[in-house]
This record gives sequence, structure tokens and C-alpha cells, in this order.
Amino acid sequence: MFPAYKFGPFVWLTTSTTPSFSSRLPPLSSSSSSAPPASSLSSPPTTPTADSHRRRGPGGHIREMDACLSTQLIDGEGVFNVSGLENFMKEVKLGECGLSYAVVSIMGPQSSGKSTLLNHLFRTNFREMDAFKGRSQTTKGIWFAKAHNIEPCTLVMDLEGTDGRERGEDDTAFEKQSALFALAVSDIVLINMWCHDIGREQAANKPLLKTVFQVMMRLFSPRKTTLLFVIRDKSKTPLENLEPILREDIQKIWDGVPKPHAHKETPLSEFFNVEVVGLSSYEEKEELFEEQVASLRERFQHSIAPGGLAGDRRGVVPASGFSFSSQQFWKVIKENKDLDLPAHKVMVATVRCEEIGNEKVASFTADEEWQQFEEALQNDYVPGFGKKISGLLDRCLSEYDMEAIYFDEGVRTSKRHQLESKLLQLVNPAYQNLMDHLRTRTLEAFKESFDKSLQKEGFAVAARDCTQVLLEKFDKGSEDASIRQVKWDQSKVKDKLKCDIEAHVVSVRATKLSELCAKYMGQLTKALADPVESLLDSASEETWPAIRKLLQRETKTAVSGLESAMASFELDEATQEELLLKLECHGRNVVESKAKEEAGRVLIRMKDRFSTLFSRDADSMPRVWTGKEDIKAITKTARSASMKLLSTMAAIRLDEDCDKIENTLSLALVDTARPGTTDRSIQSFDPLASSSWERVPEEKTLITPVQCKSLWRQFKAETEYTVTQAIAAQEANKRNNNWLPPPWALAAMAILGFNEFMTLLKNPLYLGVIFVVFLVGKAMWVQLDIAKEFQNGLLPALLSLSTKFVPTIMNILKRLADEGQRPAAPERQREMELQPKSSRNVVASTAEPWRLKRLAVFII
Repeated sequence: MFPAYKFGPFVWLTTSTTPSFSSRLPPLSSSSSSAPPASSLSSPPTTPTADSHRRRGPGGHIREMDACLSTQLIDGEGVFNVSGLENFMKEVKLGECGLSYAVVSIMGPQSSGKSTLLNHLFRTNFREMDAFKGRSQTTKGIWFAKAHNIEPCTLVMDLEGTDGRERGEDDTAFEKQSALFALAVSDIVLINMWCHDIGREQAANKPLLKTVFQVMMRLFSPRKTTLLFVIRDKSKTPLENLEPILREDIQKIWDGVPKPHAHKETPLSEFFNVEVVGLSSYEEKEELFEEQVASLRERFQHSIAPGGLAGDRRGVVPASGFSFSSQQFWKVIKENKDLDLPAHKVMVATVRCEEIGNEKVASFTADEEWQQFEEALQNDYVPGFGKKISGLLDRCLSEYDMEAIYFDEGVRTSKRHQLESKLLQLVNPAYQNLMDHLRTRTLEAFKESFDKSLQKEGFAVAARDCTQVLLEKFDKGSEDASIRQVKWDQSKVKDKLKCDIEAHVVSVRATKLSELCAKYMGQLTKALADPVESLLDSASEETWPAIRKLLQRETKTAVSGLESAMASFELDEATQEELLLKLECHGRNVVESKAKEEAGRVLIRMKDRFSTLFSRDADSMPRVWTGKEDIKAITKTARSASMKLLSTMAAIRLDEDCDKIENTLSLALVDTARPGTTDRSIQSFDPLASSSWERVPEEKTLITPVQCKSLWRQFKAETEYTVTQAIAAQEANKRNNNWLPPPWALAAMAILGFNEFMTLLKNPLYLGVIFVVFLVGKAMWVQLDIAKEFQNGLLPALLSLSTKFVPTIMNILKRLADEGQRPAAPERQREMELQPKSSRNVVASTAEPWRLKRLAVFII
């Protein structure tokens, strides 16, 4: 069971059983102004037809009975049913028809049987009047349905009847609006009229025709519409006799309608194809009526074909744009504006083509294959991009062409270009990502290939060959990525790749050259540093010439090696000269840096040289100050050598320029006495009172004259002690060698000590005492090391001896006591025990001298 639908006082129950025409179709009715014959007011039931119909419910909702579909298009208040029309188009699949569809509408007085005629002619299900309940308005607004089994797709519009008492005599606005709307959208307009109205001046069809012709003037460049006059309840008068009268009446109405100046003389045939058909009374001659309707129905088959019933179809819009076109027509009509059909056609084409384009853009972006491409391109290069994307674009544009083929060609082409542009805008970021990935991959491949080639070939050859090969690969990748629909400029990406490759080559070249330069600079530094330091340490007149010779030799070797190594780089002459000059400058810098370093240690070097020359003889043996050496001459020689070292270190002499530094230093520092001058403090001119040397540039000065003077003063102060010590050692040595008194002292001692000498001879005991005193004195001399103490001076010697004297005496006495208490040796004692007593006394007597001898040795 289907639900019940109620509309006004009528209720239909939609079931699976198809009702007969006698239960659904009331008898044909006429307008209030022109009543039909009495026989038309009632009709016997008719047999049901083989076709079934659809009914509609309130609000224009579609109700289906078998194949017929209908909906209310515009209600009685003039409100356009947009959603109802959209649903209707989807149900009947109107959008797929293109231009292969026709629109038929019917006009006529109220209750003239319009809906009944349409239901029989097109097998629709429009609501019909129930004659048993009286004459009243049945169709309100405009209803819409699809004809059943008519090719091509035929849409049928049932308009509200004119001259109805419900709207009143003065309310004709909706009649004109609906008539204009029907003329704008219809290919065929049925004018339903009674046969007895033909030839009558006040017939109900004359206001209707006047309305049709008046609104026709509001269409700019209207298309030629077929007006099919349907003469209802035709009498016995032949149609051939009625048609001229009808056409004459139509012409009179046309002539009487006010026209714009442009159409003053325009004939009716320019606007309408007038056709006339007659139908017998449905109520009185139902079978004949059915046969005539069936014959008329055949004329609607293929109505849009050449020679068909439909008129000019220049202004027709494709079926997919019918809904929007109808809405815009009704909107303009409601605003009481004139309709410009060509402009309207372009407008509909513009809107619909744009909608189709937007749908294709949305379809393209939602395409799974495109999304996979887009996602993959975020990370890496995708091979075959151009071919695959071109296929997607072709498919999208082909779908657009199929859907928009029936719209205005200019609009369609323009919107196609816009669609193509939008699609390409969507694709362009992905394409740019692809080209960036291709450029990155090509650059990485170049780097890898270039590194391998450098191990086999020269730098310039490897760079040139790798660049050519990789750019060719890039061109192939660009060709693979190119899209057939557009020729995007790839030169910028290629130029950027070239710049990247060139930048990498320059970077690698700079690194390699830097490594080469560093290598030869290191070799040059190693070859110069230690020899220069050694030469500066042994400073002499030949030091700087030797350094210059060394620098030239080693620099030439390094430059030759670097020049050979740079040959594979194919550098320009200026760059090559710059690098070689840089290497030469590095050699000079090494020498200058080493000279500055040694100049900072010049005082230490001077003292070492002075110490070496002063403390060692010509055979490099330590010098012993015996008193025969000339300390003053030795000091002067050592200081002169130190001064030469200072003069050597005072300036850098890598160029063969002469200077007077040594002479100046010698004059100012070593040669202290000048002719006619006895005191340097009163000299009027000091050659070292300056911050620069004569004929020596400031940048080559290592030690200024003032600094030399200060260093020399410090040098003398620190070496003065060494000279003093040498003099003291020499004097001490002289004293040690001259310990005997002078001869006169010896003669005086011999004369004055003659009596004491004789006394000693007379008394030998004194000799023993003197001998003991001598031994004790000798022991004190050795223990106190008096000779060494007096080398440090008289007063220091006396102070040192005063502190050591008493401990030394006590030590000697203690050792003597210990020696006296020591027993004889065991072997000696055992021998004495074995000897006889007499011999023991002899041995004892002989042992006493032995004890004295041992005591003397101990004291010594």
C-alpha cells in the first residue's frame, strides 16, 4: 500500500491497482464565459486505457504510478519550486538529454479541459476537475510532468486557466506572467479553445490571444514558437472551413496588439508557426476523441527533428541548464522586466558551464590517482608524471566537453579555457615540486659522479663532462615531466640547476686549490722554519744572504710543484698568478714570522752567545781562570758577538738593501771611547735615540734603536755578574798559586828564627809537638776547606769559619778518642799470645810507633 495524498477536498489512495480513466478523469468542462453544450456536462464511464499514470500530492511532491512523473513548478502565489524541479530532473534524468528534449505547454480558459487533454495526449497525471461538484479552479500555478513514451524526452506544463473567477476580473498579472514564461521556455504552446468560439467577437480565446501576443513583444529576439490551436468539441463544420476563420481572427488580434517600432511591420509568421487541429467531444464521441488524440500524439513523436512540430530551437538551453534557466526566466518576469533570450542563453550557458567546470575541478582534486601523485611528490621525484597527469587532464576536459557540448559555443570554449587554467593551477605546484625534486636529484647525481671522476680525470675535464651528462639527463627528466596541455617554461629551473652545479664546482675547486696551497705552504713552512731559526741563532754577516738564498730555493721548488698541480684545473692566468704569488708571499711570511719570533727572544740569545764565548775557549772547553787570561778582551769579544746578533735581529733583510745597523750599534754600544771624548754622558748626539733605522722601512724593523739600547743595557746588567765572577776567580787562583811568603820574608825568618831552630835541634821533643800541631792544623785546613772559603772574600770567609771552627775541633777530638780506645786487631792479639814473653815486650815496644803512625794518618 502507498500512502494517501490529500489535495484540497480530494484524496487519492495510491495502490498497486491502476484505476481506470472513468474513475480518474472528469468530463471536459468549459469556461464560465462560454458554456459548453449540455451534453458535455456529463459523460458515461469509459474503459480504462492500457497506460497507467502518476498522481501528485500537496506542495508539488512527486508521486509515482508506473512511469509518469509530475511536480508543481510555480505555485499560485508565484513562488518557484526549486527543490521540486531539481528532484524532478534527477528522477527523469533530464540532465543526460542534452538538447534532445522538448517543452510543451497549454493555455486556455479555466475549466476548459486542459488537464484532461494533457492526461490523454501525454498520459500524464495532472489533477482534473470534478464536474459533479461544480465548476471551479482546479490547476493553481504551473504544473510540470514528463510525457510517457514520447521521444525525445518531452516535458509538459499545465498552466493555470485564464479568466477564472477566483482571481477576479482585474487580477491578470499572473496570467501574463505565466504566459510569458510559457512562451520563453516552450517549443510548442497548445491553445485550448471551444469550436463555438470561432468567429465570435467576445469569445473567451480572444483575451488569451491578445495576452499571448502582448507578452511576445517583451521577448528580445524571440525564437519562433509553434502555436497549436486545439479546437475542442468540433461540430460538423469541416476543419477546412473553420481554419481560415480562426487564422483571420488571429491576424486581427495580432494587428491590433501594440508593437515596438522595430516590429511595426513584422508579420505574425516571423514569431509563430500556427497550427490548427480539431478534436471531437470527449463526452459524446469518446472513441473518436481517443483516436484523434492518438493521431495527434504521433505528431509529438520526434517533434524537434527537422520538419517536426517544434519551432525554432535557437534559444533552447541544454537540459542540464533547464532548471537554472527556468529560475532566471521567472525571476526576470516577476521583476516585470523584458526578457533578452540571447543574453539569457549566454547567461545560462555561463552559469552552467561554470558549474560543470567547478564540478570537474572538485572531481579532479578528489581523484584518488591525483591524490596519490600529489602525496608522492611531497617526498620524491615521480617518473612518468607528465604522461599520467596529461591523461587525467584529458579525461577531465573530455567529461566537461560531453556535459557542456550543447551550451553556447563561445561560452563553452571560454569556460573550458578557464577550467583548463584552474586544473593547471592545481597541477602547477605539484609540477614545481617535481621539477625541484628533479633538480635536487640531478645535483646529487652530479656531485657523486663528479667525485668519482676526480679520481680518474683532471678537475676541469671531469667538471665539464659531468655537467654535460647530467644536464642531458635533466632535459630527459623535464621532457618526461612535461604536460601535453601546457608548455611551462623549464628554463628557470634549468638555469638554477646550472647555477647550483657551477656553485658546487666552484666550491670543490676552491677546496681542492685550498688543499693544494695548504700542502705546498706546509712543505714550504717545514723547509724554511728550522733552517731559518738555525741561521738566525748563529747570526753573522752571512745570515741574511743565506736566508735569502734558502728562501729563493725553497720557494722556487714549492711554486714549481703547485704550478704543475694546478695545470688540471685550467685556471685563468690571473688566478694562477694570484695563487703562486700567495705561495711566494707565504714563504716570506714564514721567514718574517720566524724572525719576529726570534727577535722576541733576542736577549736570551745574546746572553747565551755571550756565555758561550766568555765561558768556553776556542776548543769549546770550559775556561779555567788561571790568571793568564785577558778577561777584558774576552768580554769585549763576547759582547761584540752579542751585538752582531742584535744587529742581525734588528731588521728583516730579505731584499738586498744595505743598512748601517751594525755600524750604528757598534759605535753606540761597543766602541765606548771616541777620539776627543772621554765620557759618553756628555756626547751631544745619541745614534740610538730614534724609533727607526736609517734606510730601513718601518714594516721591516724588528727591534727599534731605542729598544736595542734598552736591551743592551739589560744585557750588560745581566752579564756583569758573570764577568765579576770571572775576575774574582782569577784573583783567587792567583792567591792559591802564590802561598809562599816573599824571599825577604824567608831571609828574615831564617835570621830571626835561628835561635829557635837551634833549640829544636837540641831538644827533639819540640819536633814531636810541632809535628802534632802541624797534623792538627792540616786536619783543620782540610776539614774547614779554608782555601775555598777565602775565594768568596775575606769577610765572608771569616764569618763562615767562625761558625764551623768549634764543631770541627770537637769532631776531631772525638774521633781521636775513639781511635785510642779501639782494641788491637784479633790476628795481632793472637800472635802476641802465641809468642814467648820476652818477645812480647819487643813486639809491644815495636807497636808504639805503629800507633803513632796510625794517629798521624787519622789526623791527616
